[in-house]
This record gives sequence, structure tokens and C-alpha cells, in this order.
Amino acid sequence: MYTCVKMKQNKIKAYYKLTKPGIIRGNLMTAAAGFFLASKGYFDWALLLALLGGIALIIGSACVFNNYIDRDIDKKMKRTKDRALVTGEISVNSAINYAILLGVLGFWLLAEYTNALTVGIGLIGIFSYVVLYGYYKRRSVHGTLVGSISGATSLVAGYCAVSGRFDKLALLLFIVMAIWQMPHFYAIGTYRQKDYAKAGLPILPVVKGIPAAKKYILGYITLYAISVSLLSVLGYTGYTYRLVMLVVCILWLRLAVKGFSSKDDIKYGHQIFGFSLLTLLIFSLMISIDHFLP
Repeated sequence: MYTCVKMKQNKIKAYYKLTKPGIIRGNLMTAAAGFFLASKGYFDWALLLALLGGIALIIGSACVFNNYIDRDIDKKMKRTKDRALVTGEISVNSAINYAILLGVLGFWLLAEYTNALTVGIGLIGIFSYVVLYGYYKRRSVHGTLVGSISGATSLVAGYCAVSGRFDKLALLLFIVMAIWQMPHFYAIGTYRQKDYAKAGLPILPVVKGIPAAKKYILGYITLYAISVSLLSVLGYTGYTYRLVMLVVCILWLRLAVKGFSSKDDIKYGHQIFGFSLLTLLIFSLMISIDHFLP
């Protein structure tokens, strides 16, 4: 009896991991931030729950499809060789059916409780991640840039679910989020360079080397600092937001500059990656509460 229960628990856990819950959590955070920014102090909690539920299901669907597509390269990398589709713990047909079910439920939630624009953004997100990123990550050093499209959609979806329009602010939020992802993923590629090289993926740190990746990381952090400041310059956020994000960006830039003299590239990659997550957390928090700040 105990053995059967344990096996069922392990199976459920395998299906859960197939959705890449870490990615889901990050996207839910940015979706909520966009929602609160557009709400300006008035919260429709039912709409928020429907939005987050729909986005979670759609991203989960996209990640399961991604696991299916990448199962041949996943078995070559230490980080991914134990994934359920690689080991056979979950069958290919079961994974596909699971992904379809998640996607259908997710889009139903968005269609039922949000608006057509948000549904459209969700479609762009899943298509760009599963199809475009799935194709270019294997063939081009620019695969990371293509992948940034899908990663930026949750923030925009959260904003558009409330506003009902894709305006200049929505575009700026998309740009901010897309730029943030570049140093974030180049940092991952830096400390996992050997793993990606073993899988034959042409990411920047593999193709052009880590010294070049460090230059790109510094450049994109600079662009990020400019883009987040535009939210305040253009009047979308207040002075408190500007001050906090200025400090955060200076610290992130300082860390990137110090990396040029670092002899431990793996440690450097982890540092940039970790600070990118902190930066995203602070950014999401600041735009969420900006309405209440000077």
C-alpha cells in the first residue's frame, strides 16, 4: 500500500516538474506587477486570480511542450538528464496530452474572464516560446533574443488584462522585460557553458566565448538601466521608483564591471544571475506599489 502511494506521489511530482514551476513563479510575479501597475490602487481580485491561473496553465503547457521538443538535447546535459521525458518516467503521448489540457484550460480562463487582447498576448507567448525559440535556440546565437519575446509577455498581459489596450506603456514594459532577460540568460550560459557546449547549443558564451559574453552582459544591463528609468521620465512611475531602480541598476552594473577582472567565470555567472533575480523582484515590487508612493 505504502509503495503504491509513494509511486503515485512520485508520478504527480514528475508531472509538476515537467511544467518548470520556477519559470511559472517568475512569470506570475511579473504578471501581477503589470496588473497592479495598471490598476492604480483599485484591485479586481477575481480578475487577478483568473489572470494568474490562466497564465500559470499556459506557461505550464508551453514548458511541457518544450520538454517534449528538447528531450534529445536534455539527455546530453547534466542539469536535465533526469527529466521525466528523458528517463521515460512520463511517456511522450502522456506529456503531449498533458500540455494540450493545460493550454486549453489556461486559454479558457483568459478568454472567459479577461479580454481578447490578453488572450492574443498569451498566444504570442506560447507560440514564440514553443515554436520560434524551440527552433532558433538550436540554430542561432540569437536564440536567446528570440526567447526574450515569450518571457516579456506575462508582464504585458498583466497590464493589458486591466487596461484593455496595448499602448506606449505596454510597449515600454515589453522592452524592459525583454532586455532584462538577456544578461539573465547570458549569465546562465556563462556558468553552464560546458553543459550547453556538450548539447551543441549555439548560445553566445559557447560561440563567442565568455569574455564576449561579459561585454554583452554589461551592454544589456546598461540598456536595462535606461529602459527602466524611462518609466519615470515619461511619467508612468514616481520618484521613489526612479531612485530605487537607479540604485539597483548601479549595483548590477558594478557587479558586471567587476566581472572583467574575475578569474572565476562560474562564480561571476552565478553572481550576475542571482542579482538579475533580485533586480526583477525589486522592479516588480516597485511598479506594483508605485501608485502609493511619491
